[in-house]
Amino acid sequence: MDHPQTAQGEIQAQRAAWMRVLALADPAMLEGAFGALGGVPPYQMLRPAQTGMAMARARSGGTGARFNLGEMTVTRCAVSLDNGVVGIAYVQGRSLRHAEQAAVADALLQLPDWHDTVQAQLIQPLARERAERVERQARVAAQTKVEFFTMVRGED
Repeated sequence: MDHPQTAQGEIQAQRAAWMRVLALADPAMLEGAFGALGGVPPYQMLRPAQTGMAMARARSGGTGARFNLGEMTVTRCAVSLDNGVVGIAYVQGRSLRHAEQAAVADALLQLPDWHDTVQAQLIQPLARERAERVERQARVAAQTKVEFFTMVRGED
């Protein structure tokens, strides 16, 4: 028998994964994929998309003491479907539409009737596109890699 906290933890991890895909999606790709979903259920804005600043923090070497890296622009949105399911989104940049679509997708993914459809038509294609984009960037970066080596001079 599964422990209730384990099931809740898995649900939170799945939600975090799809929210990451939505937040990192190219806005034009999200727009196209979102349009392919067809008519989405009606929703109300709990918090209309708004842009602000957030402090980005980092750790030296990933394990050191935290320090403020700098501020970044973030847009957030929260929506509620008619059945009370709430979707939220935080995206980098100023795209109000991106934040709204991501919040609606988050809400739809929480509905059993919509989950598989949104996963197949929205999340999976966006995740593939992101992986391909990262791979392309890595290949371009690898082309600029310079190998340094030291030759030892012999003493005659």
